[in-house]
Parts: sequence; C-alpha cells; structure tokens
Amino acid sequence: MLWDTAEAMPSRVAVRHEAQACTYAELAGRAAAVHEALLAAAVRPGDRVGVFLPNGVDAAAAFHGSVAAGAIATVISILARPRQIEQVLRDSGAKVLITERAVLELQPRALGESIRVLLTEHIGRTGDRGPVVTDDPTAAQISFTSGSTGTPKGVVITHANLFAGIRTVVDYLGITRDDRIASLLPFSFVYGFNQLNCAIATGATLEVMDTAFVPEMVHALRARECSVVAAVPPLWMQMLRAADFAVPMPSLRVLTCAGGRLHPAGVRALRDAQPHAALYLMYGLTEVFRSTYLPPGEVDAHPDSMGRAVRGSRVYVVREDGTECADGEVGELVHAGPTVAAGYWGDPVGTAKVFRPNPFAGPDEGALATAVHSGDFVRRDAEGRLYYVGRRDRMIKTLGYRVSPDEITDVLFASGLVADAAITTEPDPQRGDRIVAHLVLRDGTTLEAIRRWSGVELPRHMLPVRWALHEHLPRNASGKHDLLQLASAERPDVS
Repeated sequence: MLWDTAEAMPSRVAVRHEAQACTYAELAGRAAAVHEALLAAAVRPGDRVGVFLPNGVDAAAAFHGSVAAGAIATVISILARPRQIEQVLRDSGAKVLITERAVLELQPRALGESIRVLLTEHIGRTGDRGPVVTDDPTAAQISFTSGSTGTPKGVVITHANLFAGIRTVVDYLGITRDDRIASLLPFSFVYGFNQLNCAIATGATLEVMDTAFVPEMVHALRARECSVVAAVPPLWMQMLRAADFAVPMPSLRVLTCAGGRLHPAGVRALRDAQPHAALYLMYGLTEVFRSTYLPPGEVDAHPDSMGRAVRGSRVYVVREDGTECADGEVGELVHAGPTVAAGYWGDPVGTAKVFRPNPFAGPDEGALATAVHSGDFVRRDAEGRLYYVGRRDRMIKTLGYRVSPDEITDVLFASGLVADAAITTEPDPQRGDRIVAHLVLRDGTTLEAIRRWSGVELPRHMLPVRWALHEHLPRNASGKHDLLQLASAERPDVS
C-alpha cells in the first residue's frame, strides 16, 4: 500500500509534523530502511515487533517496515507507563522494540531488557527494497484494547482486516488525495491509526498535531487547513469549549466521532459550531474496527443514533437466547463482516467467548461466518438505525432497575450546566450499585443547580448518590474517560 502510493505520487507530502514535511517517496524509503534493519536483527515472518514512538514519520515507517518484513507490529501508546509497556511486550512476545532515545529517557526505568531495542537514530533514512503489503489473511498487527474498563487485550488484526477497514472508511467519507487529515489520536488506538492508513491509501496528507493543549490544537486545525478531523467524544467536548472553535473553518469537510457515544446535546453543539462540515457518527470496537455509521443527512434528526452497518458487514441485535430482537427491543450488538479480527493473541478461551460462529450466515456467505459478540446493548428502529444503550459490563443495577450510565449523562449535559461528565458506581448493600457522578461544571454554575435539575429530570433510581467535582476528567491513552482511575480516586463526598 505505502509503496504503491509512493510510486504513483512520490513528491506528494505524506506526513507533516510541525514545520517538517515528508513526501511519500521519503516515507517509503524510511520504511524500507526499517525493513532492512529488522532483517539484520534476525526478525522473521510471524515475529512480533513493538513500535514505541510518537505519532509521526518514524512511527509510520516503523509500522510499514515491520509488516513488510512479515512481522506482526504492535503500536504502543507513547503515554504508557513502564508496567503497561512491559505487559504489552510480554503478552505479545515481542522480539524487537523500535523506539528513540528521547522516548526511552522519559521512562523511569529501563525497558526492553529481554528484547532487542532498535533506536530510530541508528536506522537509515532510506533502503533499497520496496516490499508491498498484500491483502491476505495473515496477521499484520496486534492492537491492544484501551483498557478503560478492564485489562487490555491484544486483538489480532490481519492484512485483510486492515485493507477492509481502509476501503470502508475511505469510501463513505469520500477521502481523496486533496484531503488534509488531522492526526489528533494516538496510532496505538485503531481509530487514530486509521487516519494514517486512509491518508496513505489515497495519497492524502496526514497533519500530525504535536499538542494536547486544546486551544493550540484548534488553532493548528485552522492554520493547517485540515479537511478531515476525527476525535473521541471527550476531545470534541473540550474543543467545543475553546473560544474560537465556533469560528467557521472553511477547509473543514468531514468531522467524525467514534470511540464512545457523543450525547445529543454535544452533537447539536458540534453541528452548530461548524455547520458546513459533514458530521459522521460512528461505532466500532478494536475487535471489529468499524461497525456502523450514520450518514450526515440523518444526524440532525437522529443525533442519538449510531447508524447502520457499514457496507459489506452485517449487524444483528440479539437476545440472550441467540434469537434476533424485534424493532425497539434491547439486545446485544453482534457484528459479522470483513473487519472482524482474528481473535485475541494467546487467549483461545477469550477468543471463543467473543468470536463465535455466526448462526445467521448462509452457506454461501463465508465472509460472514464469524461474528463478534460486542458486549454492547443496542436497539434498532423501524428504519434500521441503531441506538446505543450501554455496555454489558457497565449496566448499573440499582434499586431493582437496570440503568445505562449514558442515560444519566444525557440528562446532565441537557441541563447546559455541565462541561464534562462521567458515571461510576460503588457497592451498596441496600441499593446494589451506588451511582457516582463525576462532573466538570461550566463557569458560573454550581453543584446545587445541577442537583436541582437532576432532581426534576431524573427518576429516583437514576439519581447520583454522590457527586464529585473535577477541574478536568482523566483520560486514557485513547482519549476516552479513564473510568478505572475515576472509580479508584479518593475524593471527598460533596453530595
């Protein structure tokens, strides 16, 4: 894929990072140099290679050079701490770690003691070989889930999965070589990694943002004239708070939201801020990558919908007994199609629980033979649109009711008093689960005001028992709310 684009469009800018621009020919040369360095390090097909680098040219070259060598690449978040890095390297069985000295120097203890470390400073800038990654069923990547609610799992993604995901997204977003795609999310996150892949597949330019300070990020989107911007809901909410985000950006063509559910009030605010840009609401998970999307023409009328299945895939809403739900009935989302991954690395038991034979596939539908049971509860309307209800492992059981945390946060955001919100629970022998609301209030508002609003708008069983105020809510490496950190934090009860 990279070498095809480099041959067709060698002088086009592939990646721009701050003031530095790398053409497709230069990127392909760097990837070929990585390929040669890995062969010299005795890396063989099927060996695992860790990539521990910030978003940018070196990370892109390290990934493509690794898979060109027949290795299975694992991109590690640059924000990961030593224990997390060691877990990924251990669980994946990585033979080599590609990183840079500046990154290693930030770590409080040595990494890679049991594997070989290749520093990008010691890898050449160009190579003579130009291998082509093929669309086949062999493993290309192990991508670890975000771990926002539990221990991260290594998902095995094949070359065919990568190509299917790229083709799907490029098709419905209409990405072309003229696009400038913003890179705001880490490559270690499948949603963020696909920005790179879509750029390479089309000859577009990836604009890597080197700041986590949201006002600077918004300024960079405008200055670089980005046309495609992808973000997770917490990041969109932060951008909406930036003073100049509502000033029209004529270059914006496409906005996408995945990696969680953006509440309807946030969807409307995003549409109001940049009404000329097409907004795509999407749903996916690491095990599938992209499952559904809502076309922009339906967003205003259905801001709470996650859309329908992407082309070539099937989505089912299934009861506990394995039968399909009727319209309006809540069931588990089950997905089948070409983006379904190959399972969990080294975990046949976990794989068997989630990746199961698809009972709804016909005898001539081999591409739909395996279905992922997502653990997410959804419902479907009469037109086939899906609506997210909640995760199986996050449904709250309190006072005899089953409650989705999103039902509560939708009401909190609708008040207009809350800048950010997340829900956790605590055990309670009387209630079952005690609901805890973690809030970032808008300037000039008070906790008492949001409690009064909630007392009117929420039924008793959905009312938070404890309220915790924050200056900001912690996020994990994928940009999602870090619910484990929120749940374990010791904070005074302000209720």
